Amino acid sequence: MSRQSIEQLRDGDAFDEIYLASDKQLRANKNGNLYLQLEIRDRTGGLSARMWNAGESVFRTFENGDFVRCDGKVQNYMGTLQVVLNHIEKVEHQKVELGDFMPHTPFDIGQLTDKLRTYLLRLDSPHLRALAECFLMDDALMRAFSACPAGVKLHHAYVGGLLEHTVTMMDIADKLVPFYPGVDRDLILMGLFLHDIGKTRELTYTRSFGYCDEGQLIGHISIGVEMLVEQMPKVEELMGEPFPRETLIRLKHMILSHHGTLEHGSPKVPMTPEAILLHAIDLMDTRMHMVLRDVREDRNNQTAWTPYNVTLGRRFYKGGPNGDLYADTRESYD
Repeated sequence: MSRQSIEQLRDGDAFDEIYLASDKQLRANKNGNLYLQLEIRDRTGGLSARMWNAGESVFRTFENGDFVRCDGKVQNYMGTLQVVLNHIEKVEHQKVELGDFMPHTPFDIGQLTDKLRTYLLRLDSPHLRALAECFLMDDALMRAFSACPAGVKLHHAYVGGLLEHTVTMMDIADKLVPFYPGVDRDLILMGLFLHDIGKTRELTYTRSFGYCDEGQLIGHISIGVEMLVEQMPKVEELMGEPFPRETLIRLKHMILSHHGTLEHGSPKVPMTPEAILLHAIDLMDTRMHMVLRDVREDRNNQTAWTPYNVTLGRRFYKGGPNGDLYADTRESYD
């Protein structure tokens, strides 16, 4: 019998199925009674779940990243689907098919990797091409780069998400750079490859997505600069000469400034044409991914609007009946 995937669940559905547990918390309601809150996931998506009157005894029976059998019901709460659980218990990972639980990029990993290599190995700059070759020759790193998500929740939060995000940004840059003759194409492509490379060491992504100790304490921006510097001896040995100091500084700056503003975690704001363009492309791809995901995955057909997106501070219009923007108001004009 086929499993009840997250994407199939609708308001009012009862279910008894195995899911992946994440982000579990023990909270107290206004009366002081404890309840369990978590997210249940499979490869098709996730739902917020609650189990009322669940204390420490339930909370300690499983950990984030464990597989759990859940018995519950789906309900629509303020326009958003959530789950109320009646029972939850840990299931040993040997009893599940891991492929059912890890979300995955819809694109072919091999094809994305080939496109990434093509961009990097066709750089005109011999120094940047040598740097690319040193990264690409690191099999362990490239396996991690191909498997790593681009984020835990906000965008491209699935296996292969970092690779997909990076290649999409390179495709965008390839189209945009000709409009801006002052931008160094080789530098922007290498900066795009490096901007999130630290996530391969920041994130955990074997059974569930989260942050390792190094990721929590240092973060992918600083880790990315470290990884760049670590490659310099190999590049200089390959080239037989020093790596250009200004080029290295510009690459470091692109990594350090790609979040755009200090309040968003960048130690520096973008101050070169390439850094500004990198941030703009990164912002566009991450936001468009979030918007299209919210529209595509919202299963509440009773409203033309998605639930409120806290990160972007708005809801998104999905379209009225038959795509008619004025469908709900036409009678008032007649």
